[in-house]
Amino acid sequence: MSFTAAEIAAHLGGEVVGDPATRLNSFAPANRAQAGDLTFAENEEFLTRAAQSAASAIIVGQQACVSGKVLIRVPDARIAFAKALTLFFPEPVLPAGIHPTAVVAATAQIDPTAHVGPVCVVGERVRIGARTALHAGVVVGEDCRLGEGAMLFPNVTLYPRTELGRGVRVHAGTVIGSDGFGYVQDAGVHRKVPQIGNVVIGDDVEIGANVTIDRGALGPTIIGKGTKIDNLVQIAHNVQIGEHCLVVAQVGIAGSTKLGNYVVLAGQVGLAGHLQLGHQVTVAAQSGVMHDIPDRETWLGSPAQPDRLAKRQMIAVHQLPALIRRVRELERKLAERAGSTEG
Repeated sequence: MSFTAAEIAAHLGGEVVGDPATRLNSFAPANRAQAGDLTFAENEEFLTRAAQSAASAIIVGQQACVSGKVLIRVPDARIAFAKALTLFFPEPVLPAGIHPTAVVAATAQIDPTAHVGPVCVVGERVRIGARTALHAGVVVGEDCRLGEGAMLFPNVTLYPRTELGRGVRVHAGTVIGSDGFGYVQDAGVHRKVPQIGNVVIGDDVEIGANVTIDRGALGPTIIGKGTKIDNLVQIAHNVQIGEHCLVVAQVGIAGSTKLGNYVVLAGQVGLAGHLQLGHQVTVAAQSGVMHDIPDRETWLGSPAQPDRLAKRQMIAVHQLPALIRRVRELERKLAERAGSTEG
């Protein structure tokens, strides 16, 4: 697919410096760009590489200057980069209809514009909205609701009564709505507590591959709109995640914990159960959170603490070897003085 620099600038809300009729055929990083390619530069290092590349045009910030290249100046090069990629590499449009190998319950309601791929299973009373796509091997349990434009990649499983909002994307192998981990000890054995809730996922949520989200014990497990969840994340029963949060790979969130809006959990963070994390909280990678966190705070460490306190403690730990050497030297001198006094 080919575009002129002017067409791309119009799409990005930017302006062209150079020949607006320059034809651009693809998008490539600077170290691989060829004549006819568009690349981008979000900082000085990227700009130097792009200027030395064979690319015909560069997406740049408002102040950047490069001779010999067509520039597309935009308010934010990183955002423009993401928008430009959708022009050159649009997502494939799957054909509407139900594949002959799919098993669809008679009571299911599927919009005529939806795509149901090979070997899918759609349960009783399911409702699937317009332009929703189920790739091969997807299982949708009874009474599920899928909003417009939802995209379920291969082998996704939705347990009964799961609700997905508009534009939700769920990547391969993810399981939503499985039993929460709930047991009580009864006469020396672990008796299962039936998990009769469900999972409710808001609009524009993206969930990575092999994520597991448990349904609530009684009420719902909730994922707020605009939240993005990376691969290999575990979200337990009755967790509530606010809007526009980022949950990075291998995070584990125990039951009934609640997150505010715009929370960031970095890789391998673990949250204990029944906690409250406020709005705009950030938790650093591999932290173990055991306490509530107020709004707009950054915590790190295991057990996690406010970042300033944790950093002071880390610095103190690094100073321990030198401190131990000093203490030993002082002990040696005191011992020598004591021996001299006794003599």
